[in-house]
Amino acid sequence: MTDHIVVGDRVLLDTGFRAARARLGILARDGMLLWASEVAYGEGITSLVNAAGPAAGLTRLAGACLDNLAGTDHRAHIALQWEAIAADGKLFTALDADLMLVPVGGQVTALTLAGAYQPQPGRAGADLDQAMVRECAAAAIRSFLAWVACALVHPAGTAGLADRSPVHRPPGDTPL
Repeated sequence: MTDHIVVGDRVLLDTGFRAARARLGILARDGMLLWASEVAYGEGITSLVNAAGPAAGLTRLAGACLDNLAGTDHRAHIALQWEAIAADGKLFTALDADLMLVPVGGQVTALTLAGAYQPQPGRAGADLDQAMVRECAAAAIRSFLAWVACALVHPAGTAGLADRSPVHRPPGDTPL
C-alpha cells in the first residue's frame, strides 16, 4: 500500500465570496475548524472500524494545525494538517491539505479541500485494503467540508460548536 491517498472534494456555497472568506477567518481563529476536524476524523475512523475491525480504530486525532488565512480578492486559502496518534503512541500526519475558497459567480462560492491522507503507520494500518481506506478517508473529508460549509453559510447556527469537542461530549449527546 502507498503511504498516502490523494483526497479532495468541493462544495458550492450559496453565499458571496467576501462573506465566506471573512467567516472562514473567524472559524479558523475560534476553534471551529479544529472541532470539525475532530468530528470528521472520528467518523472516518469509525467507518474504517466497521469495515476492517477494531485494530483499524486504534488511532485518534491529536490536533489540527492551521496556517493563517491567505489569499487575494479572488481566492482564500488555509493550509491544514491533522496530526493523529497511532496505535504505538507515535504522532503521524493523517492529513496534509489545502482548504480553499474561490468565487464561482454571483453569490456562489466554492469550498474545496485537496490533499493527502495517510492511514496510521505500523501493523494497524499495514493490512488495510487501499480501496476501503480511500472510501473512509473520502467520508472524513466529506464530513469535514459539510461542517465547515454549514458554518460558513449559517454562522449563527454554529455558536458554541467549538466548545463541544466530541472527546468531552456527555454520553448520549449527539453533534448538532
